[in-house]
Amino acid sequence: MKTADPDKMNALLGKLVGDLGAAASAALVLLGDRLGIYKAMADGKAVTPQDLADKTGLNERYLREWLSAQAAAGYVEYNPKSRKFKLSREQKAAFADEGGQGFFAGAFEVAQAMWLDEPKIAEAFKSGKGVGWHEHSTCLFRGTERFFRPGYNAHLVTQWIPALKGVKDKLERGAKVADVGCGHGASTILMALAFPKSSFYGYDYHGPSIARAKQLAKDAGVSKRIKFEQASAKEYPALGYDLVAFFDCLHDMGDPVGAGEHVRKSLADGGAWMIVEPYANDDLKDNLNPIGRVYYAASTMICTPASLSQEVGMGLGAQAGEARLKKVVKQAGFSKFRRAAETPFNLVFEARA
Repeated sequence: MKTADPDKMNALLGKLVGDLGAAASAALVLLGDRLGIYKAMADGKAVTPQDLADKTGLNERYLREWLSAQAAAGYVEYNPKSRKFKLSREQKAAFADEGGQGFFAGAFEVAQAMWLDEPKIAEAFKSGKGVGWHEHSTCLFRGTERFFRPGYNAHLVTQWIPALKGVKDKLERGAKVADVGCGHGASTILMALAFPKSSFYGYDYHGPSIARAKQLAKDAGVSKRIKFEQASAKEYPALGYDLVAFFDCLHDMGDPVGAGEHVRKSLADGGAWMIVEPYANDDLKDNLNPIGRVYYAASTMICTPASLSQEVGMGLGAQAGEARLKKVVKQAGFSKFRRAAETPFNLVFEARA
């Protein structure tokens, strides 16, 4: 048996050390997020661990170790002369600005759910059965909303909707919009804030998510223009919508073709179906990159098990790609399908009957 090449082995071990550090740092990001440490440093002022302890009421010794680990990760800045720590503007945007376009801390809640639910997925590997979204840890729902919301903040109103033919004008005049698989309602609320003359309907099969969406809509002052209701993608009320939107959820469905058929029946004449999906190329080799790495991991632990837990169980996965999605949409009876927009994290498609 041939022995491993020393140079290649050292390169692999070096990569593994980096990956282990990233995995370990994820727990510290969760701590900083949940304990409000990042937000306490959001003013950009340099602090000692004791300064931060005085500001947060947390223990200085724990904070000293946390800050040191964050500095080693490159998540906070450290000045060896003053022995103080601070957040740069970029670090603030990533870890402390919850409503911003670069906020990333919420994504680590999704990673936590993967770790917590690994035993369930291990059993699914053996049985071939699925694991529904509602069977995961609750942090998955919150984390997913916080992970995708910055992208919606950055692109939904300013780029994605304008990329759909004639849709922005309809929404400005007053249209009827369904947000299917709305989760906590981040996308629904954004659209309602941007288009006050339109009416919005948010649907999700998960009751607790609908309850949370209602509260968030109330907090945002748009609850009178959004009706949130518990309903599946194949059973939500067909009210003749000018726009039906699926945000990062079609690939999670067991029967995406059946869901598409229901969309077609629920649209008004001239209505459009907007499908937002994780960015993916059609060929596996073109997805072997940092973003594909994240999405394939999520697909293994969350998306594919969710689909396999439902009827049909197509198992598209989070890296379905445009060709497979087009096939689903065509099978659902839509004659027109095009890529309307894209970002490094998402593909946006427009379908019409």
